[in-house]
Amino acid sequence: MSRAFVDEASSDSRDEDAPEYKFPLPPGARNYVTPEGADRLRSELRDLEAGERPSLAAEILRLSRDPANSDALATARRRLARVERRIEYLSRMAGLAEVVHRPPSGYDRVRFGARVTLRDGSGALSTFRIVGVDESDPDAGLVGWTAPLARALMGKAPGEAAAVVLPEGESTVTIVSVE
Repeated sequence: MSRAFVDEASSDSRDEDAPEYKFPLPPGARNYVTPEGADRLRSELRDLEAGERPSLAAEILRLSRDPANSDALATARRRLARVERRIEYLSRMAGLAEVVHRPPSGYDRVRFGARVTLRDGSGALSTFRIVGVDESDPDAGLVGWTAPLARALMGKAPGEAAAVVLPEGESTVTIVSVE
């Protein structure tokens, strides 16, 4: 249907204000998550489905009763569209989630879920944990398993070196420890 015949105020608000979430996994890849990441994913999904979505729906119903509220109504519809898209994304990621637990014997090599300490060429140490794509937060020391750094280190043991491509350029790092 032509957009000319769509009442913008009553549309489903799936517009540029509520972009589709990009699927962050390579084709055919599994959505590995830590147990903590799986809990956060389920919690956010539950909060959106049981809290924010019904609250926004009620607000839209209330605002729709008075034509003077058209701007607030449009804003609420856009917010609901963003929530719906986030729910859609989280539902998809939860459906593909594969929780990876820490091995009982710990880690002897870099694997998903491991905490890795590296030494760079200048001798500086850095520590991070390899986590799921939705758990990634480099400032908090959490690197997604699909990141170039994590991929370059996978399967390596303490004492081994790896060439990694960082924003600053290519560098060689040595794995100090894997926990």
